[in-house]
Amino acid sequence: MTQSKTFLPKVAFDACALLGEGPRWHGAEHRLYWVDIAANTLHRFDPTTGMNETRLFHAPVGCFAFDAKGGLLLAMKDGFATLADWNANPVPFGDQIFADRPDIRFNDGRTDPQGRFWAGSVNMAKSAQDAALYRLDGDGTIKEIESGMLTCNGAAFSADGRRFYHSDTPTHAARAYDYDPDTGTLSGRCILHQFPLGEGRPDGGSVDEEGCYWTALFDGGRVVRLAPDGAILAEVALPVTRPTMIAFGEDDRRTAFVTTARTGLTEAQLTTQPLAGAIFSFRVDVPGLPEWPFARP
Repeated sequence: MTQSKTFLPKVAFDACALLGEGPRWHGAEHRLYWVDIAANTLHRFDPTTGMNETRLFHAPVGCFAFDAKGGLLLAMKDGFATLADWNANPVPFGDQIFADRPDIRFNDGRTDPQGRFWAGSVNMAKSAQDAALYRLDGDGTIKEIESGMLTCNGAAFSADGRRFYHSDTPTHAARAYDYDPDTGTLSGRCILHQFPLGEGRPDGGSVDEEGCYWTALFDGGRVVRLAPDGAILAEVALPVTRPTMIAFGEDDRRTAFVTTARTGLTEAQLTTQPLAGAIFSFRVDVPGLPEWPFARP
């Protein structure tokens, strides 16, 4: 049964993003970082002033993490890179594992409490189920964890770091795993929630302090909150059909930020949803988790 509470989404920033993704709240800067994958851009948005800064790169940034040493870790088209500060040039980090695979790029990722970065890939041409989930360790070692997907999405960890969530978006299923933080291994895969076909498919997700998993339903026009047993606790409708990712910010981490996309929509669809590509926000009762930084030696 869903909760009776009414959430009130509002436009935080009318970004007009082609493929807005990966929002992450930087508490020290009081800014929301996010990417437009289709535009090869990284952004940081100040909700207090409304100012949005943009960095343009030569290749897409699928996702990123804040670096414990400062700057960012970027998951780009061919592999990972570090960004020493906002104005720096990206420096490749680890093997560029997709350099000879034009259809594959990094897509969505999250850092675990120990500072390892988990990133999924996507087959952009939808030509094969060869996307996978990878773990990047602090020394630059990249390990393939699970394969056989088209679009690996929604990576998130529970507060104690012992449960991991993600999805292969076209399957319409959110997955859950047991996670061993000492060894960095997954086990006990199960389906957390199977969404009906044609009513939206799980994209980016985040966990709150009660252990509930929030996911954005691409082509479903809403975000949902799932209990640890997979039951739908709440649904938040948006005035656009393609939400892509939800994350939590502000000082109390009780403001949900939702990125959206306009790519792939027809002119007629864009006429009926002029806010496609905007970033929306709404207040929640339960705070989201902070973003753990990527840890390097």
